Amino acid sequence: MTLTIETVGGAGADLLAALHAAAVDDPWDRSAFAETLAMAGMTARLAISDAGKPVGFILVRQVLDEAEVILVAVDRAARRQGTARALLCQALGQLDGVRQVFLEVASDNAAAIALYRGLGFTDVGRRRGYYARPGGQAVDAIVLGNSPPFPCR
Repeated sequence: MTLTIETVGGAGADLLAALHAAAVDDPWDRSAFAETLAMAGMTARLAISDAGKPVGFILVRQVLDEAEVILVAVDRAARRQGTARALLCQALGQLDGVRQVFLEVASDNAAAIALYRGLGFTDVGRRRGYYARPGGQAVDAIVLGNSPPFPCR
């Protein structure tokens, strides 16, 4: 699949909420996206397939010399085709003056952990019981960090 990656502004809250609902079991609503997009230093990028369909997005916030990947989501039907990697690499490549990037991932999300570690992210912390799963199960969040240059070629 060939992707086009575009920046999305505050008007994209509805689109991001719909795409997030197609990607995860516990999606954010439109107002959560509107609030997040309005934060200082926030950038949203949207991946669009060669068929013109939005298939994923990334939210990254930069404050001074640190950045945080807030959210990466890919439509379930478009997974395992390089969309998340393309979004990450494009977003990381656009950071200016960043010395450290952080993100968190559920400890049971093996595919995402493999992706992040493949891009050089390493464990820097753990948030015990951070994510709630159906049935009341709590899952840890692994906090990962990385510094430029990023291995996106």
